[in-house]
Amino acid sequence: MNTTVPGLFEKLRRENPAGLNELTPALYQQLHRIAARHLRGERSDHTLQATALVHEAYLKLTDRQANNFTGEEHFLAIASRVMRQVLVDYARSRASQKRAGGEKHIQFETEGENGKELLDLMQLDNALQALGEEDEGMARLVEMRYFGGMTAEETAEALGLSVHAVRHDLRFAKAWLRRKLTE
Repeated sequence: MNTTVPGLFEKLRRENPAGLNELTPALYQQLHRIAARHLRGERSDHTLQATALVHEAYLKLTDRQANNFTGEEHFLAIASRVMRQVLVDYARSRASQKRAGGEKHIQFETEGENGKELLDLMQLDNALQALGEEDEGMARLVEMRYFGGMTAEETAEALGLSVHAVRHDLRFAKAWLRRKLTE
C-alpha cells in the first residue's frame, strides 16, 4: 500500500473534498483491476472498457459523502459496488432499447460448479438486492469477494470478521443466490 494512502483517507475524514481527487490516482491500478474483473464476464463487444468504468465510478463516488471511508479496503469495496451499479444501469438501458427490437438481456459470464455459466446481469443484481434486504452483510461479502476481487483474508480484515466466518458466509450466500436465480 502506498504510504500516502492513509494520509489521504485522513484528509477525507477531515471533510476535505480534495482528498478523493488525490486518493483515486493513488489507488488507480487497484481500481482498474477491479473494473477489469467486472468486465471479464461481460460480452466481448461491450462498449465500456475498464478505464471508462473506473471514470464512471469516480463520478458517482464524487457525488457521495466521501469522508466516511474507513480505509483502503472499504473504499475499494464501495468502488466495486459502484462499478457494478454502473454496469447494471448500462445493462438496463441497453435491455430497454433491445426489448423494442426483441433482443436478449445482457448476460454476465461467471465460473460455476459446472464450468462457465451465463447469468442475466439484471437478474443477478435483483438477486443481490434481495439478499441485501434479507442480510446486508452477506450481499456485501459477495460484492467484495467476487465483484471487488478481494481475497477472503482482505474481506475478513475489511469487515472485522474471521476468515473462517467469511468463507462460511460466502458458501451460504452463493447457495442462496443460486436458489434465487433458479426460481
